Amino acid sequence: MLKTEKKNNLFWITLDNPTTSNTITYPVIDRLVAALELAEDDDEIRVVLLTGAGKNFSSGGDLNNMTTRTEMFHGEGDELRRRYERGIQRISKSMEQFSKPLIAVVNGAAAGAGCDLACMCDLRVGTPTTSFLESFVKIGLVPGDGGTFFLQRVVGYAKAMEMTLTGRKVSGEEALKIGLLNVLVAEDQLLVEAEKWAQQISENAPRSIQMSKKAMKISYLHDLQTTLDLLAAYQGISQRTEDHREALLAIQEKRKPKFNGF
Repeated sequence: MLKTEKKNNLFWITLDNPTTSNTITYPVIDRLVAALELAEDDDEIRVVLLTGAGKNFSSGGDLNNMTTRTEMFHGEGDELRRRYERGIQRISKSMEQFSKPLIAVVNGAAAGAGCDLACMCDLRVGTPTTSFLESFVKIGLVPGDGGTFFLQRVVGYAKAMEMTLTGRKVSGEEALKIGLLNVLVAEDQLLVEAEKWAQQISENAPRSIQMSKKAMKISYLHDLQTTLDLLAAYQGISQRTEDHREALLAIQEKRKPKFNGF
């Protein structure tokens, strides 16, 4: 269902059920949330990369379970509401609260909740065969996982509204143009290039990265004064870290800094 691999200071999370195009089920939810908690608590991990096994990133909810009204789709209206709150919305909350950089390595299709899952990440890497479908309206549903919150933060209100109301497929090339992908690479280079990119990020000061990420999220949702107050506090903290002193010393000595997260 899901596998993890720690490679130096990078942490790979792979949705691992290619026969169903990596549908999101209760076991996947539990294991993904647990993997994020593990990565959060491991100070050696600087960046997390999320991808899917096989030809696709994730097709979202399991259509067979929807048809048979089983698993997370069991029950009537109020029970289903509680299942969402206690189920897939745990992913939304965990990923939004996660302090380290999250990169979605989007192989193939990211549809429905799979599209939203990619948008919950901070950055996205894809290929010409990558596609995104905010496809809930195609099957008479709404983005119960929080997609209306995440998608418009990535592509803007108008484009998110278009994708949500039409449910049309967005190609890798279009995704790059509208900001849904940050990087577009050749299909056979996807994992290698994504890891290189993650490594480049991980070479920066860890606490600075985490505070900057949090500041970006808060700045998007709040007013200027709230942002300025937060940044003044963060700057006060960061200017007295060992990593800041190390960066200044490295510039003077014309070498690469060695950050330790303190």
